[in-house]
Amino acid sequence: MIPITRLSVGKAEADAAAETIRSGWLTQGKIGQQFERAVAEYVGVKHAIATNSCTTALHLALVAAGVGPGDEVICPSFTFIATANAIVCAGATPIFVDIEPRTFNIDPRLVEAAITPRTRAIVPVSQIGLPADLPAIRAIASRHKLVVVEDAAPSLGAMIGSARLGSISDFTCFSFDARKILTMGEGGVITTDNDASAERLRALRAHAASISAAARHSALEVVLESYPEVGYNYKLTDVQASIGLVQMGRLESIVEERRRLAARYHRLLVDESRVTLPWAPLGYRHVFQSYCVRLHAGLDQQEVMAELAREGVASRRIMAVHLEPAYRGRNPALSLPVTEAATARTILLPIFVGLSDVEQRHVATALRRALDTAESTAMRNAVLASAS
Repeated sequence: MIPITRLSVGKAEADAAAETIRSGWLTQGKIGQQFERAVAEYVGVKHAIATNSCTTALHLALVAAGVGPGDEVICPSFTFIATANAIVCAGATPIFVDIEPRTFNIDPRLVEAAITPRTRAIVPVSQIGLPADLPAIRAIASRHKLVVVEDAAPSLGAMIGSARLGSISDFTCFSFDARKILTMGEGGVITTDNDASAERLRALRAHAASISAAARHSALEVVLESYPEVGYNYKLTDVQASIGLVQMGRLESIVEERRRLAARYHRLLVDESRVTLPWAPLGYRHVFQSYCVRLHAGLDQQEVMAELAREGVASRRIMAVHLEPAYRGRNPALSLPVTEAATARTILLPIFVGLSDVEQRHVATALRRALDTAESTAMRNAVLASAS
C-alpha cells in the first residue's frame, strides 16, 4: 500500500533526540528555545512559542487574543475538526462560513457578511499548504477591530509574495504531526510580533507560572514562582524540539521536493478530464502538504477511494465540520454548499518526501482505473433510473 504520507526522518533526527536525552533536560529547555528561534527567524517574526500540538497552539492564541465565553469566532467548516474545537475550548462559538471553490480556503466576502457585535476574531485556515487570502482577511479584521488567528497547521513554508506564513496574521499556528511539512511526531507553534502576548503565551503553556522551570532550576538562589491566572500544561519537550531543529535545517528542501512531486502529478494527470487539479493564485507559494483533486459531478467519491485502496493506494478526504455529529446539532439548518460539494467530491492523494517516480505513476494509473469504475457505475445507474 502506498500510504497517504511516509515519515522523512533518519539518523540525524535520532542522533539529535539521543543527545537531548543524554543531556538530562527533556522539557522546555535550551533546545526548545533554539527551535523557537529557528522558526521565528525562518518566518520573519520576533516570537515563536512552541506547544505540544497545533490544537493547543490555537487555543492559547485565542485566549491571548481575548476570546472567551459569549464571543463568536468566524472560521471555515472545510478543515480538520481541531479548528472548531479550539474555539469551543476557548469558550466561544464557531461561526462557519463557506469557502472559495478553487482554493478551498475561506471566502473573505462571506467573512465580512458573518460579522456581528459578538465577533471577536477570525480564524482563516491556510488549507493543504495553500495560503488563505490573508490580505483581504486582514483588511476586514482591521475595519472591524478583530484579531486574526490563522490556522496554518499544514502550511509551514507557504508564502504570499515575499511574506512567509507566520508573519502576516496577528497569530499564526503551525502543526508538526506526522502528516505535516515538518514533523516531530506531534507539536505546534504560535508565531507573533506582539511582545506582550508572546510573554503571556509562554507563561500560559506552563500553568501560567511567573518564572519558567528552566529559569528556576538554573538560578543560584531560591526562586519562588507565582501563578497569577489559570494556565495550561501545553509544553513541548526538548526531545521533540531536537527533531524539529534538524528538520528546520532542511525545510526548504522538503518544500521544494513536495512542489516537484506536485508538478509531476500535474504532468501525469493534466489530460484527465474527470478531475480538476490544484490551483493557486498568482504570487502564492503552495507547499502541497496534500495533493487535492476534485472529482467531476456524477462520480462517487467513496467508490473512487475504495477502488484506489484495492489498487494499493491510500487516500483521504477533508471533512465539513458543520456536518459532524459534534457540531451538527448546534445549527442543524446551516447550509454551506461550496463546502459540502468539496467534502463530497475532493480526494487527497499520497504526497511525501521519498515518494518514488514508480509509486507516483502507480497512483496516477490507479486513479484513472478508479475513475473508470466510478464512471461505469454512474452510467449504469443512469440507465436503470431512465428505465424505471
